[in-house]
Amino acid sequence: MLRFRRLLVASALALLTPFGLAPEVAAQEDHTHLPAALMEAYTWRNLGPDRGGRSIAVSGVVGRPMEAYFGAVGGGLFKTTDGGENWLPMTDGHITSASVGAVAVSETNPDLVFIGTGETCIRGNILPGDGVYRSRDAGETWEHVGFAESHGISKIRIHPTNPDIIYVASFGKYSVPSEERGVFRSDDGGDTWERILYRDDETGAIDLVIDRNDPDVIYASLWEAFRKEYTMSSGGPGSGMFKSTDGGASWTELTRAEGLPAEGVVGRIGLAVSSADSDRVYALYEHDDGGLFSSDDGGESWTLVNDNRAIRQRAFYYTHVFADHQDPDVVYIQNTSLFRSTDGGATTEVINNGTHGDFHDFWIDPLDPSHLVVGNDGGGAVSYATGAEWTDQEFSTAQFYHAVTTDHLPFHVCGSQQDNSTLCLPSDWNRGRSPGLEATEGSMDVAYRVGGGEPGYIAPDPTDLNTFYSGTNNGRYIDKYNRTLNYAREVNPYPWFYSGEPALDMVERWQWTFPILFSPLDPNTLYTSSNRLWRTTDGGRTWDVLSPDLTRADPATLGHSGGPITGDMNGPEVYATIFSVGPGKIDMDVIWTGSDDGLVHVTR
Repeated sequence: MLRFRRLLVASALALLTPFGLAPEVAAQEDHTHLPAALMEAYTWRNLGPDRGGRSIAVSGVVGRPMEAYFGAVGGGLFKTTDGGENWLPMTDGHITSASVGAVAVSETNPDLVFIGTGETCIRGNILPGDGVYRSRDAGETWEHVGFAESHGISKIRIHPTNPDIIYVASFGKYSVPSEERGVFRSDDGGDTWERILYRDDETGAIDLVIDRNDPDVIYASLWEAFRKEYTMSSGGPGSGMFKSTDGGASWTELTRAEGLPAEGVVGRIGLAVSSADSDRVYALYEHDDGGLFSSDDGGESWTLVNDNRAIRQRAFYYTHVFADHQDPDVVYIQNTSLFRSTDGGATTEVINNGTHGDFHDFWIDPLDPSHLVVGNDGGGAVSYATGAEWTDQEFSTAQFYHAVTTDHLPFHVCGSQQDNSTLCLPSDWNRGRSPGLEATEGSMDVAYRVGGGEPGYIAPDPTDLNTFYSGTNNGRYIDKYNRTLNYAREVNPYPWFYSGEPALDMVERWQWTFPILFSPLDPNTLYTSSNRLWRTTDGGRTWDVLSPDLTRADPATLGHSGGPITGDMNGPEVYATIFSVGPGKIDMDVIWTGSDDGLVHVTR
């Protein structure tokens, strides 16, 4: 086993700053940055092929059935004017956040569009936003109208007959107390805002619905939740459900109404009110005794109609319910699948065939219940057949974790995409072609997968242009893929995936996106890391452990993630791992490692 030395990061950094260098060294020319003139000569182009990425916000446009919007968590706002066949980015260069988590379009003035930035499905890797933006010309131009201190805007609702009245549900900051939480109202089209519902600085607003028959009736849910460095929590005394009958001037709490859980911690709550019957309200409850509840008296009393785990698993990430506008018994529920019920939620059918999985937002056309818009981990999609068919999701909103190049001529570029597979393609592809073109050349796809997937690293084999090593989440497997044979096999150092267990109970802790890379000096030496460093020199047939645990392994960071209601230990919530590996470029004996809990080690 190699001997590693722990370095004090602050001291190491001091050696790199002018304060830690001798004057004659500090005065030397800076070679760490490329000249600005050189960089200005470069331009970016999309290599393609377009594959959609995660969306948690969608809206159609009442009266304009061919128009729709979706917000990408890593690509801004997109719009279609041809029923979902083509989508165009609307916020590039106009807003300062790449993450759009809420979108609303006025029914009476469809050129009036509001978007909220930031993600409120608080998974481990999310992008914060910087508030709310308004467009008065159907997305052509944008102006910032507030909530700069909120990491995530959960919902935006526009009054169905008065476009000057807008409601915003603000989650606030992810990890620390903040005041910009709760439900806000504007009476002047978004120029000014008044907070109308607030619990405390640790509880944000997560859902908000307006009764289209009586817009003074509003239902809102508050959610006490946080996402911190080494844990997350969903639920607490701040969570609850509320109703207003005067446009938000006053509120009645419904959290413990008749038929709802009388005690116990409440987490995230999804809400829907039927336009076909204003007394029919649905609430999807995160609770030990939770599930889908239905009310036939405007929320005064409730009945549990469905407690199936399929509609309420991983509640902090999903918990979405939507009511049809023309039939009070038709209700849609989103989770890993999209469910439709025609009996008030008691039974469901899956209607997401032909589109991506993992669902987060939904829009039903009040004029045509067969016209739907959905947001899922593939982006936005449109159906004109009640979900029997969906439009393709070909747009450049993919979230890539890593990029690596091969030794091909021209070189190929490879990466792994969140919620999708790996992807490689030649660097000169798409010159003069449409970005989404599916092209083949001979017997091999021009764009091709190399095993692994989602957050994994990709390591092209230096000795064989058609062999790749790739990983998937938390060391579940390392694939060795041969492109010529189109064949992959697992070459795992430690062939066990601990799903549902805390990091403290794992023999090997693997980062969600763990390193895989070849030595720059020996093309047969491949490294990977858990909380220890591993090496193979025979293509993954055998592996050697090179180090002890190179993390702090603080028990405070290794416990159960999630709770107090629903645990979340499905992969991303594993800490105290080696996050980066740097093999020496001059000396094979030199290897650097960095852990996700703040340690740098080196062996010589």
